Amino acid sequence: MHLAYPAVLAVLLFCAGLYGVLARRNAILVLMSVELMLNAVNLNLVAFDVWLRDALHSGQALTLFTIAVAAAEIGIGLAIVLAVYRNRGSSDIDRLRDTAETDEAETLPDGDGGDDGGTASGTEDQATAPAGKAKKAEATP
Repeated sequence: MHLAYPAVLAVLLFCAGLYGVLARRNAILVLMSVELMLNAVNLNLVAFDVWLRDALHSGQALTLFTIAVAAAEIGIGLAIVLAVYRNRGSSDIDRLRDTAETDEAETLPDGDGGDDGGTASGTEDQATAPAGKAKKAEATP
């Protein structure tokens, strides 16, 4: 058996998986693309194990280990995706990234109850800090 055939197939599978990770928006399709990439690596491991005629079959043993890790990864990944889908109503990666970015003023607790303008312990909001400094600089003669 020539080594080029499984190697070329593995490269094609890995490239298809890489395209799926970079181009897809659905989290489940991204997980499937990662599995495709892992299967390309497994194909290379077995092909090189057969080509080298290893007596210990270390490539096949490592492939079994990789399959076990991939099964655990897909189980945990699907559980996370289902939990996010139940909470947010979508498994779209761009929407999840947009909702993760929140304003610091909303997440900080309201200081000691003084009149500090709604910021915690006198700190300014990161988005308004440069604008406030510019206004202070203009106000001073």
